[in-house]
Amino acid sequence: MIIDSHQHFWKYDPIRDSWIDSSMKIIQRDFLPGDLKPILTSNNVDGCIAIQADQSENETKFLLQLAAENDFIKGVVGWVDLCSTNVQQRLEHYTKDNLFKGVRHILQAEKEDFIISEAFLDGIKKLVPLNLTYDILIFPHQLKNSTMLVSKFPDQKFIIDHLAKPPIKSGEIDSWKAGIKTLASFTNVYCKLSGLATEANWSTWKTEELTPYIDVIFEAFGAERILFGSDWPVCLLAGSYAKNKDVVTTYIKQLSKNEQNQVMGLNAINFYRLNTH
Repeated sequence: MIIDSHQHFWKYDPIRDSWIDSSMKIIQRDFLPGDLKPILTSNNVDGCIAIQADQSENETKFLLQLAAENDFIKGVVGWVDLCSTNVQQRLEHYTKDNLFKGVRHILQAEKEDFIISEAFLDGIKKLVPLNLTYDILIFPHQLKNSTMLVSKFPDQKFIIDHLAKPPIKSGEIDSWKAGIKTLASFTNVYCKLSGLATEANWSTWKTEELTPYIDVIFEAFGAERILFGSDWPVCLLAGSYAKNKDVVTTYIKQLSKNEQNQVMGLNAINFYRLNTH
């Protein structure tokens, strides 16, 4: 079974979605399950995980509703204010829905020390007893504090989105590589093979530019802690769904069949506790 561990849905709102700027006109529109389903079918993908893109519980409810209506959406990683005094109550509310699998906060937009702030750490502490995952969305300069974060919660399942956005466009690799290797030394941390091409030059990137960064991820995490993710529709900025997926499937041809199955679906099923029936 192939699972896309990272994609988004939205009804485009130019004010709320101001991060989708004029350079991203191709994704300045609605993206809903009816748009994704035929793409998954044509790419032999059996299901997906819907990931939050807006810091609101309204979006969390919206994604859970879409998942309830579309059985190919196998789970939702939503947003809850982890720094709120009523975070426990809100998390318990959402965990009544077994399609609610985890939480993400857009850390890349926060100041560096937010990741290790008392209020945020207190929110993360609430996830473990509820068996919820946490998606880490960061830039490379936040790797150090993210490592401090994961070191405090050895029983919490964490996953790095988009390889922590390495500077592929400039070709720099060394400091990002060092940070990734340190973070990967914590066995409760996984990594999504997603969002690669959008960190390169959108119109001219070649697979060879991405390969050194994928090499680092496989050396650091091993096939048993890596998940395929498309980052659709954001991936459309740098080519079709099929072109982005092909980067991963071509690379993993060198692996055993079991390792390929892990990366393309089994790890997502286990990490997010998916009901695949």
